[in-house]
Amino acid sequence: MNINISSLPVRDIYSVSRLNREVRLALESGFSMLWVEGEVSNLSRPSSGHLYFSLKDARTQIRCALFQNRAFLFRDCPRNGQQVLLRGRVSLYEARGDFQIIVEYVEEAGAGALRRAYDELRSRLEEEGLFAPERKQPLPRFPQRIGVVTSPTGAAIRDVLSALQRRWPSLPVLVYPVPVQGEGAAARIADAIRLASRRQDCDALLLVRGGGSLEDLWAFNEEVVARAIFECTIPLVTGIGHETDVTIADFVADLRAATPTAAAELACPDRLEWLRKVHLLEEQMERIVRRGLNRQHQRLDELIQRFVRLRPSRRLQNHAQRLDELDQRLHRALRNRLNRERLELAGLAERLRAQTPMARLRAARQQLQTLGWRLRAAARHRLETASRQTQSLGGKLHALSPLATLSRGYAIARRYPDGRVLRRATEVGVGDSVETLLHEGRLYCEIKAISALDSTSGPFLHYPSPGSRSP
Repeated sequence: MNINISSLPVRDIYSVSRLNREVRLALESGFSMLWVEGEVSNLSRPSSGHLYFSLKDARTQIRCALFQNRAFLFRDCPRNGQQVLLRGRVSLYEARGDFQIIVEYVEEAGAGALRRAYDELRSRLEEEGLFAPERKQPLPRFPQRIGVVTSPTGAAIRDVLSALQRRWPSLPVLVYPVPVQGEGAAARIADAIRLASRRQDCDALLLVRGGGSLEDLWAFNEEVVARAIFECTIPLVTGIGHETDVTIADFVADLRAATPTAAAELACPDRLEWLRKVHLLEEQMERIVRRGLNRQHQRLDELIQRFVRLRPSRRLQNHAQRLDELDQRLHRALRNRLNRERLELAGLAERLRAQTPMARLRAARQQLQTLGWRLRAAARHRLETASRQTQSLGGKLHALSPLATLSRGYAIARRYPDGRVLRRATEVGVGDSVETLLHEGRLYCEIKAISALDSTSGPFLHYPSPGSRSP
């Protein structure tokens, strides 16, 4: 029988490599990222930094690979015999045809459950607004008493007391003793927070604990503690564990510190720092006061110099000296005029004696008498005119004298005790002292009331009646 080979169906023959590759692609595309729990065994750590192990349960096992770019994140996990929870993708190692899981994340199984409960509670409380920044209370700048919620026998209370003693030795501390781990610890912590909030014995509250594992710190991740912190009316600072430990209580608290010591430092001012600030402020205030005093001294010197230049007694002396000078000039002018008149008279007499005829003598005598009369009249007129001018100048000089002004009932008011002359009522205030210079004597007065010029009644001051209040 002849068989036509061309009529036979074409067979698709896989190589081993092709088969493993397509199985790998089918596995990786058919399964999404998944979580698997089991026990670690056959852990291998080659020099490449990758980790290879088996994950088994009571009946079977599967190979796992944790590559170096992920392995460095998990220094304590996995370990042989450790129950772990890992997340990864299903794959096939083509070289040997081994079915395996490429691991992306791994954690201890018990801690994983706690972590999921932690994440769920955190998300729910955040949605309710317990972590909202606007509800957080500011810490008092200078608390009068600090409350501490912690174990009375732990290292945390010693660290807190040491920090408070170093920063502010006189600050009282009230301890609310509670267990910080174990069964019932969360309820005891919540009751202590509520008690402190109800009693209001403290200005700030510290919730502190030393470091530990997630299980050790779990009391601070309980909802009852979170709600007690949220309802607390006293500003609360948490200092739980170490820098890397973050609990639900830290999110709800008004302020979170990395350690118990840091919490005490945040709640208490630093005495040395405040002393340094006070010293700087004292120095600054001293410089400001000194500059102000120097400016006032300079101003006082200027006022004294102005007063010396404008002193009334000096102006009066200048006018008196001018009056004496004018009087001396008047007397010299009169004496000169009289001397000239005498010389003229002597010349006329000489001419008269030279002319002997009696008629001319009588005429001359008559003329002489007339000239004598005229001379005496002119001299008298001249003296009267000079006297009137002298009286007029003296009257003007007297009118310019401040003492003459005072004699007419006026007065010079000067602020006491600096002696500054007052020109406006607004230059003094009620209760100030004023020195009033009169024509005879001085008055020292106290200002009882002040009234400015009234534009409707003219330049007069209106004084309130006795007993009325000043404007």
